[in-house]
Amino acid sequence: MPMLRFTIPPLPHFIVCDHGLLPQGTRHGSRRNTGVFDLLFVVSGCIYIGEDDHEYDVSSGDCLILLPDRYHYSTAECREDTSYYWLHFQSSGSWCQLDDQTAAEPDADSSGTPVFLPAFQTTEFTQLIPQYVHLPKPGSMNDTLAELTLLGKSLHVAGSRFKQQLLFQDVLRLLADSALSEAPAAHSICAERAAAYLREHYREEVTAKALGESVNFHPVYIARCMQKTFGCSPAAYLMRYRLERSKLLLLQTDLSIARIAEEVGFNQAAYFTSCFVKYEGVSPRKYRQRFC
Repeated sequence: MPMLRFTIPPLPHFIVCDHGLLPQGTRHGSRRNTGVFDLLFVVSGCIYIGEDDHEYDVSSGDCLILLPDRYHYSTAECREDTSYYWLHFQSSGSWCQLDDQTAAEPDADSSGTPVFLPAFQTTEFTQLIPQYVHLPKPGSMNDTLAELTLLGKSLHVAGSRFKQQLLFQDVLRLLADSALSEAPAAHSICAERAAAYLREHYREEVTAKALGESVNFHPVYIARCMQKTFGCSPAAYLMRYRLERSKLLLLQTDLSIARIAEEVGFNQAAYFTSCFVKYEGVSPRKYRQRFC
């Protein structure tokens, strides 16, 4: 499945959409370097269209995104009356096209985002959107595009343009969800279950035995799964989560360092401070003073 990879933020933004009808015997128009993404969703019939060296038969329930810097051309006349929606959007952020082989590789959409996101700064991530896909639930896409088209006829109404952008994010979500048909790997399921347990019990003393019993896997297997999924051991994951929670308390409360250490699961304030310095490069007190 060919994929498009967008770096976010910024989110791709909606420009305009409408419903179209191609009678039997007519063709979709040919264009070059339009400067915008052109999304086609076929309700009924089929559009025969190409982009550079690729040719597509976009049938009922199919969605195709044509790229802003390519040549798009008709490959055949419609063999029946064809109903479809077209939508133009753009992204001021970076994006790229992945071929079938690259898109199928593990972690093809990985952006190097850390397991724990910083609470007070923006962190970029990437999102894969299929360029050409048959939607498993085309009715949802049809309804969303119909509402977007209707909103386009009432732009004088306050808030309509903002609502268009929100609905367009639903379009992207439906496309992104259509590419997630494969079940997650067993090691990912195990790792996330273990991580969920650690996040829930981070204030307590967590043992390998208790973790294993909660997830119903041997602690050694859990450690191997978490290393593969998150790049760290359960102990390291727990430590980082505790420290991230402590940073929120340092900035959002006036609690003492000792009390914060206790709140996030450290038995001794001195050990908490040493761990904080190791991971953050400054003491908890100096970290708090940065924002005072």
